[in-house]
Amino acid sequence: MSTICRIAVLGASGYTGAELVRLLYLHPNVKIVALTADRKAGSTMAETFPQFIGLELPPLVAIAELDWSGIDLVFCALPHATTQEVLKTVPAHVRIVDLSADFRLSDPAAYAYWYGHEHHALALQAEAVYGITEFARDAIAKARLVANPGCYTTCGQLPVVPLLEAGAIDPDEIVIDAKSGVTGAGRSLREANLYCEVTDGFHAYGVGHHRHMAELEQGFSAAAGRPVIPAFTPHLVPMSRGIFSTIYLKPTEGHDAKSLHDIIARRFAGEYFVKVLTFGSHPQTRHVKGTNFTFIGVSNDRRPGRAIVTAVLDNLVKGASGQAVQNMNCMLGLPEQTALEQLALFP
Repeated sequence: MSTICRIAVLGASGYTGAELVRLLYLHPNVKIVALTADRKAGSTMAETFPQFIGLELPPLVAIAELDWSGIDLVFCALPHATTQEVLKTVPAHVRIVDLSADFRLSDPAAYAYWYGHEHHALALQAEAVYGITEFARDAIAKARLVANPGCYTTCGQLPVVPLLEAGAIDPDEIVIDAKSGVTGAGRSLREANLYCEVTDGFHAYGVGHHRHMAELEQGFSAAAGRPVIPAFTPHLVPMSRGIFSTIYLKPTEGHDAKSLHDIIARRFAGEYFVKVLTFGSHPQTRHVKGTNFTFIGVSNDRRPGRAIVTAVLDNLVKGASGQAVQNMNCMLGLPEQTALEQLALFP
């Protein structure tokens, strides 16, 4: 791509918005031309996030002040429900990568059930492409609107979808025990996210009815060719970043944990951002902190005929802004790893 893509970030004062700016600032094929915020409008990115001091970035403005004629692609990092109302007003020439949950579910009835209200941009919802890049890059390349997946769902679907497609696991025996860093809850001021409420322990939340269940059901059902309802429980742990998913599976006849490992390894053998560890090895969240990588491990369960899969990613990168940039690269015909080749910081 020889021309520069002009980028706007809506909701730049949140964690995912700031992560987008961090990743996009050094991207050789884009220029950030507009940044919006609600409460922070009129200030600068450096005033909101001091790590951006000295960088040439546009000021934070209200969405109503944007000149869409000078924008080619917009990242939307706004809260769900707000997003659909805003994106209805975006001119047709502007391509969209949406990081909210508003366009992830293809069934309007499912959206109404899980989010408690009717969808108000059904025409846009109908054209949205669900964007786990490794599974949908051809459709993403042609899309005007890409619905960036949730962090838990990316970490769950990457290892499990290939196994369902291969018929290698029982679709009725999927249990996902997942943990997230606190940034997964966003930057809004909430009592439950205060330091003293989170540190020195961890807890489950959304038990039995977390909204990411809908995405998992949608993705798993499509892969299996029939309805799949996995067990899924998320937990909040006292760290800033990271998702760790422990997934318990029952291989079908003719398969065992080693063959599940081999199926996943073959599926991702040519993928830059998905690394499958040697059989019996398992990753840690620190191995992917600040990166767009997903690491996957597989081992035997001590129970005969069962397998345990573990997967990790950074919820702000591969779980949100990094995958959004990966999808943008795909939409623009660029190498997917452009501006995303950071290695983890450790220790």
